[in-house]
Amino acid sequence: MASSRRFKLLLILLAIVSLASFSPALPALSSPHRLHSNPKGGDLGFWIADDKFWKDGEPFQIIGGDLHYFRVVPQYWKDRLLRAKALGLNTIQTYVPWNLHEPSPEKWVFEGMADIESFLKIAQELGFLVMLRAGPYICAEWDLGGFPAWLLGIEPALELRSSDPAFLQLVDRWWGILLPKILPLLYSHGGPIIMVQVENEFGSYGDDQPYLHHLVALARRYLGNDIILYTTDGGSKNTLDKGTIPGEEVYSAVDFSTGEDPWPIFQLQKKYNLPGKSPPLTAEFYTGWLTHWGKKIAVTDANSTAAALQKILSLNASAVLYMAHGGTNFGFFSGANTGENEKDYKADLTSYDYDAPIKESGDVQNLKFKALRNVIQKYSRGSLPPFPTNNEVIETDQPVSMESIGQMYGFLLYTSEYPEKESGSILSIPKVHDRAQVFIRCSLADNERSLIYIGTIERWSNREFAVPFIKCSSNVSLFILVENLGRLNYGPYLYDRKGLLSAVILDGTILHRWRLYPLSFNKLSSVLRSNPIVQVADPQNVDMTEEPRFYQGSFFIDHKNQVKDTYISFRGWTKGIAFVNNFNIGRFWPLMGPQCTLYVPAPILQHGENIVVILELHSPHPELMLNLVDYHDFSC
Repeated sequence: MASSRRFKLLLILLAIVSLASFSPALPALSSPHRLHSNPKGGDLGFWIADDKFWKDGEPFQIIGGDLHYFRVVPQYWKDRLLRAKALGLNTIQTYVPWNLHEPSPEKWVFEGMADIESFLKIAQELGFLVMLRAGPYICAEWDLGGFPAWLLGIEPALELRSSDPAFLQLVDRWWGILLPKILPLLYSHGGPIIMVQVENEFGSYGDDQPYLHHLVALARRYLGNDIILYTTDGGSKNTLDKGTIPGEEVYSAVDFSTGEDPWPIFQLQKKYNLPGKSPPLTAEFYTGWLTHWGKKIAVTDANSTAAALQKILSLNASAVLYMAHGGTNFGFFSGANTGENEKDYKADLTSYDYDAPIKESGDVQNLKFKALRNVIQKYSRGSLPPFPTNNEVIETDQPVSMESIGQMYGFLLYTSEYPEKESGSILSIPKVHDRAQVFIRCSLADNERSLIYIGTIERWSNREFAVPFIKCSSNVSLFILVENLGRLNYGPYLYDRKGLLSAVILDGTILHRWRLYPLSFNKLSSVLRSNPIVQVADPQNVDMTEEPRFYQGSFFIDHKNQVKDTYISFRGWTKGIAFVNNFNIGRFWPLMGPQCTLYVPAPILQHGENIVVILELHSPHPELMLNLVDYHDFSC
């Protein structure tokens, strides 16, 4: 490797508040082995017989939950699935929204939040089976029930959800793209998908058997005959008459209101399945309900919900929680409903929290999660994973230490508010461990980069300092980013907690109502790769403010024999932490000195591209440059 190779970094625009997205990851659970199925012979596979589901030769009770990849940012997919695992679920059910994947005709999107294959692979890694609701109609309180809105612009008008040839031609094109992607992920191919749903609650909408038969034939064409196809309809004769697909060996599942007596409905379900092919399953066990704008938020009682689930599972029936985790209708994708006529229009909220056991923010510290988990535990073959902690904002009346909220290393962001003052103020924090950067901005600021740096408080030189007056139409937000610089390892003060260990005092008044954001960097590289706010910085226009920001760059090693130990020089930078290929190589602090370089062992490096990411807490190098050198430097 050349002894002094210079490379320019990419500026990643992540303001201090957006650092909160790096929340602590849950511990990895057991890694399942891949299973190949053969429903027609041997014990491996997933099939239906004797009115039971069978998995690899053993009866299997589905205890599942809906968790929609398109309502969760990809960075949180694994986290939310881990929480579903801790709830006790063994199966994940998800819709596939056509409009997300084909936003305009033949423009196919399968990246980012639309990367369904990655989501399904993560689910499999965590040991889940998957029930895939492929549509083409999904309902789901999603815009146009998942249909692309451009379908409405076609003339003559299409007859949606019907055997209209013009409509079916577009469905054929869509499934011709989707289903080949799904084929390798079927259980019979070593993937997690055990069942694929055809349409969705069609019996509540129409009576067009040729349409349903067309979908079955299309699914069989791409997925083969071994996969279980299923329908879901309300548990009444009228809906099952119109929504099931006789003669096609398509399994008919039911759904019904939480709290209804399930046994008569399961008995009715049997009449719509072949003999021995009707394991009782409610494919939508409602843990909550949707909410429209202008209405009171819908909530359901945790204990009665758990009791209803208990009754179903005690019958050796299967259930899929709708929802296990609702998530969010990001962008313009929230749908709407009507009442008795078209004028009775009811638009859905952006939030799809659904009063589910795993809340929109990932919260599991709630009665419903605990109550449902207690029920599911009784019907699980093994012990459930440990009860997870929350990713969401931690709220306290007074600041607390890092350790008390489970943040052992790194940074903790404390935020509070105070009323606008007519003049400047004096801020005091008597006990900071170890170093705190202080910022303010107006609470209703619409620009995340409008932070004003106030100063730094250090454990060894604590002092009061002035907070300037800023004109706000609302309260003033106070941000304190505290860094753990390392715990004492010797002497009488070994009990060394980190964070803000005292009250925060403004003009002699103690501030209350704090929100805490633990900042972890366990998956830094994957988060930065998927972040859409990435720009190449012009060194002539570098903003030299004191606001923490990420910077990313890369260098190339041309030949394998050049992969050797090296050092990165941070001369010209101020203070922060650095990662090489997602490995934390440590803190840099040339402003304090004496160390100017960080050691990079060869095993961290790789032939080809190597990625460097740094969090600069203050001002960056004016040219956004780093040097690779072949010597250590302790002369800063």
